[in-house]
Amino acid sequence: MATFATPDQLLVIIDPVARRTDGESVRIAKDVLSAGAATKVCLPEDAEEFARVLARRGSRRPVVIGDDRALLRAVALLHRRRELAECVLSMVPVGGALSVAQSLGVPLGAVAAARAVLDGAERRLDLLVDDSDGVVLGTLRIPPLSGQDGRRDPGGVRPWRRTCQSLVRTLVPSRPAPAPAAPGPTRLRVEVDGVTLVDLGQPVEAVSVTPGASGTAVVRVRPVSVGAEASPLEARGRTVTVSGADFRYRADAAVAGPVRRRTWVVREGALGLVLPGR
Repeated sequence: MATFATPDQLLVIIDPVARRTDGESVRIAKDVLSAGAATKVCLPEDAEEFARVLARRGSRRPVVIGDDRALLRAVALLHRRRELAECVLSMVPVGGALSVAQSLGVPLGAVAAARAVLDGAERRLDLLVDDSDGVVLGTLRIPPLSGQDGRRDPGGVRPWRRTCQSLVRTLVPSRPAPAPAAPGPTRLRVEVDGVTLVDLGQPVEAVSVTPGASGTAVVRVRPVSVGAEASPLEARGRTVTVSGADFRYRADAAVAGPVRRRTWVVREGALGLVLPGR
């Protein structure tokens, strides 16, 4: 476990959402970091510029100031470039979606998080990587919990599509929209290290996959109860495959799918994250 009592040069990447939602916390974090280390501050305006800044970090240690989506974006970019093993990330959580950062052990206060960047220690954390090269930091859930897809605006519609829909409404008489269907039981086959935990004959209410310890994931399945309460099923393993009817899943801050089959593999110690020293 590497410690950073003498901070190296920092590349402070401030996510635009953080700047808009809580400029005061951003300012406080930047002041604490600048007082304790040599810093280069970058203010990317979009995801493409964020990627360019991170790719050109050189020997600087990147610090992301933003929410869970900003952290996930940085991890996904480094993973796709196959640079996670050589890069240690730090984070100062600013924004509304911070549950993943909190679950990883990142302090939520701007001052405490910035001091952890300067004085904390590197910890190697497990990740889930799927067969489409996506990464998961926290708990994966099927079906997704209620909430908006991170790729959409607060109304649940992509901004360009909302504009088109508004234009169409002015030209075509509106009709009542059908009520969204509530998630119901689904039939899935869940396999852990090649062993079937639940099969298509047993409808399930929920499935969760969480990176555990020592390179394994904790898989929990809640079957549909008929009469007596059905006992949850649990298993641990390195490889988890879910298949069946089209399903969506929530991975950290985004909803993905629908897919009919997806496999996740635990990558032990794949993420280096600076956290408060113990």
